[in-house]
Amino acid sequence: MNLPRFYCREALAPGAHVDLPAPVARHAVRVLRLPPGAPMILFDGRGGEYLAHIQRIERDRVVAELGAWQDIERESRLSVTLVQAVQAGDKMDFTIQKAVELGVRDIVPVDSRRSVIRLSGERAGKRVAHWQGVAASACEQCGRNQVPNVAPLEKLENWLARPHGEGLRLLLAPDAEDTLAELPPVGNIQLLIGAEGGLDPQEIIAAKQAGFQSIRLGPRVLRTETAGLAALAAMQVLWGDFREKNNV
Repeated sequence: MNLPRFYCREALAPGAHVDLPAPVARHAVRVLRLPPGAPMILFDGRGGEYLAHIQRIERDRVVAELGAWQDIERESRLSVTLVQAVQAGDKMDFTIQKAVELGVRDIVPVDSRRSVIRLSGERAGKRVAHWQGVAASACEQCGRNQVPNVAPLEKLENWLARPHGEGLRLLLAPDAEDTLAELPPVGNIQLLIGAEGGLDPQEIIAAKQAGFQSIRLGPRVLRTETAGLAALAAMQVLWGDFREKNNV
């Protein structure tokens, strides 16, 4: 039986009694209609998960009792950072949700010259917090116990100017000569995806100066919400857990 899974930000421990976060409590009781004693899985994003059950339901709180910690991980062996130019509407939510399902390790939202929407200050902070919640919800659904980090929003040019260590750095271009299949297997990857209008020519130059390599995924131009996800899926097929017999 597939038990409902819930993310709790506070650190969990075997045998503890914890108040479920308000959104989790509402979903458990009002949407799923779980009664006292109902089993569930709780995780705190620090690795592993706990078998738990609802100990009691009160008017404004739901208390769960935790069982033993289980060393279960469903992380990809690839460490992929998705550097995504901010997308308009609900495209950003969709991209983050599906990228988490596809095993991305970190998400860096960036403000590029062709981004349709502009976020700054308190508004940017609220959106990043929302995107972090989207990532946590995606982990609940797909079985991951380590929640990818959504970094604070910053300008792409500023992010490119900082040192970022070793690893393969990729951006997509339909006219590029190389494909993913021609690259050697790697474990640490940074993938840069533009917004609706793609990357500005000056941003492409800056990215290449920062060590990014252009690759193509076939001859067609992919939308921003398709491009990153298609590349992530291809990486998992070529180098990651899509080629493993047992991913759990």
